[in-house]
Amino acid sequence: MSWIAVAPFALWAAVRLSGFEPDWPWVPLVAYTPYATVAAALSGLLAVLLRRRVAGTVALVAVLGLVPVVLPRALTDGNPEAKGPVLRVLAANLLVGQADTAELMRLVDRLRPDVLTLQEFTPAAMERLDEAGVRKMLPHAVTRPLPGVGGSAVYARHPLTAGEMIKLGAFGQARAWLSHPGGARIEIVSVHPCAPKRLGRQPCWQAGLDALPRGGQALRVLAGDFNATLDHLPMRDLLAAGYRDAADVMGKGFVATWPQNGPLVQSPGVTIDHVLADSRMAVRAFEVLSLRRTDHRPVFAELRLP
Repeated sequence: MSWIAVAPFALWAAVRLSGFEPDWPWVPLVAYTPYATVAAALSGLLAVLLRRRVAGTVALVAVLGLVPVVLPRALTDGNPEAKGPVLRVLAANLLVGQADTAELMRLVDRLRPDVLTLQEFTPAAMERLDEAGVRKMLPHAVTRPLPGVGGSAVYARHPLTAGEMIKLGAFGQARAWLSHPGGARIEIVSVHPCAPKRLGRQPCWQAGLDALPRGGQALRVLAGDFNATLDHLPMRDLLAAGYRDAADVMGKGFVATWPQNGPLVQSPGVTIDHVLADSRMAVRAFEVLSLRRTDHRPVFAELRLP
């Protein structure tokens, strides 16, 4: 009985810590690693109660391996010395353009973002936003509306220059260069790689994350629906290439962003919507918000440029 409880989470820990990422079903499953860490601890407690010393020891090793991986997400990090202007970023997945336009505009009005990135951005959603006056608040835009889930957009308070869209499969990721009045030039990417399939290999998902620009001399902010958590290997590689996750920096890395269900239906959530800031930027604030008629929760970050 104790081994039935312990073995799955010991295997989970071994794969997660190995640096190797199998395909299905691991890619969708590994997003739930924080839950697996708690379950591993409970399985160890069961082994202790049943006086199964070896099983308890294996569970303890699994927990000791996973805790250092997940616990830092609940702890605030320090910031680099950044004394430049502030950049406020809001990102939202519109669920095939169905999200509540009026509520999104209220978020824009309240948060006063300098940048708004949108995913699953359809022609109809763009038309509703235009009618609602989005260009009065955010007059500059690089829009790539598409039917279905593939559209993407960047709206901004400051001038934008369009970059080459990342297009893989049905999913698009709009890119733009923002000219900040403080003198900085920042690349903004509205992130939305393919969702991992429920069965089989994940080449489109992997390629969509791999196509995102790495950190370097240019300042960059990647914001949107990554379809990946900090437990996915491509996401960890991206962070290692010169970014910091705003939620992780502010100790809010466990706040789930998907799925956003109704008040009567809840399911275990995962954190797949992110704002990744250049590692030279300071993160001053982060918030997970609500938006009706979409299954994702928008995310907001306030950054300070170097």
